[in-house]
Amino acid sequence: MNLDDFLVRAALAGLGVATAAAPLGCFVVWRRMAYFGDATSHAALLGVALALASDLPIFAGVLAVALAMALLLTAMSGRRVGSDALLGVMAHGALALGLVAVSFLPQVRVDLMSYLVGDILAVSRADLGLVWAGAAAVLALVVWRWSALLATTLSPDMARASGVDPKREQLVLTLALAITVAAAIKVVGALLIAALLIIPAAAARPLARTPEIMALMAIGVGAFAALGGVWLSLLLDTPTGPTIVSLAAGVFALTQTVQALRG
Repeated sequence: MNLDDFLVRAALAGLGVATAAAPLGCFVVWRRMAYFGDATSHAALLGVALALASDLPIFAGVLAVALAMALLLTAMSGRRVGSDALLGVMAHGALALGLVAVSFLPQVRVDLMSYLVGDILAVSRADLGLVWAGAAAVLALVVWRWSALLATTLSPDMARASGVDPKREQLVLTLALAITVAAAIKVVGALLIAALLIIPAAAARPLARTPEIMALMAIGVGAFAALGGVWLSLLLDTPTGPTIVSLAAGVFALTQTVQALRG
């Protein structure tokens, strides 16, 4: 395998993001946290502006802001503002603030499209290392806390009675989500990260009989979309990130059709 080949790096980066996002996306789907993922991923652009302004690595800036946004949402959720309204305001407000912040950096040449919809074909060896380091960290967290996360997802009260702290598991999920956003921004961009979290998990849901099978099937759907999207984007000369998400959406439509036919 030649890592000097940009196609090999793109394929491996796509696989890395899919491997991290898919099992995490299952919890996002089960907990109905789609807007939570949107707000966290949209805040990534503000992290890019912070990193460029302070000469920090992009990964560090995005991770810091995504984590801060996720923690803020967790703290504010359920208070005076309704959950859906709060998440909607935070999601779109964070994206707009990030775009404004980037405009104040005239000394830095910024390709906004690469951060909004990704530029997987430009992934370097260093980017690839960060993607897989992030994927490994997320997988380790999810596997380590799988039973506790599942218990708090099914019933926070029963989990608490069993000695599991739902707030602690929410923090674990928040950290994993922030790492995934930071690792994925180069691959699919801030606008599409939430889609790659949700769509593979939602596509796997109708065909899975257990949570573990759903997570594995979601990884398979994500991997298929990543590899197929890279190939189709080259064949059709289309943007790679949106092509990956479009292919995942096609798989979702197929599984929903299969479920409908099965009655």
